[in-house]
Amino acid sequence: MHPEDDDDTRSSSGAPTHSWVGPDLDDTRIGPAAGLRAESLPALPEIERVSPVYSFRIGIDGERISLDRPVIIGRRPSAPRIPLPESPRLVSVVSPTSEVSSTHLELRQRGSSVIATDLRSTNGSVVVIPGSPPRQLRQGESLVVSPGTLIDIGDGNRLEVLSPRVVAPPVPSGVDGTARESAQ
Repeated sequence: MHPEDDDDTRSSSGAPTHSWVGPDLDDTRIGPAAGLRAESLPALPEIERVSPVYSFRIGIDGERISLDRPVIIGRRPSAPRIPLPESPRLVSVVSPTSEVSSTHLELRQRGSSVIATDLRSTNGSVVVIPGSPPRQLRQGESLVVSPGTLIDIGDGNRLEVLSPRVVAPPVPSGVDGTARESAQ
């Protein structure tokens, strides 16, 4: 401890003052450095949001199917009669005993959530969210699901909701890899 740290000087308000604190901070202003004007700074490029896109697969070795738009799953899925802003992706599954309805289930990403909706299927779906007991999805019911969720729609067709992949924004026009290549 230094002797100057023992300064027991008090201001007119009774608060201790220290040599490292100026006597009057009321006149302190934060702003651009002297001579620096906002107009003189280079314009920053507009930044697009990078959004995560969830996906799912059917079976253990199934192909990853993106939820970049709604997906309708069934034996012979069809789009709704009322047009939606985004046309759904139709995914057909094999159902030899017809346990899976023609248009059985919809998976959709809404913001950072994935929603499974039973499309009034005959036999319903069993949903197993990690850490929760199996749950029967009733006709027309919707449920928010998370990565790792398994959805059994019948006849051995099990869907698995997968973690999101980040989709990078498009590269701005005029930017390409040629500058990097020429510098090497």
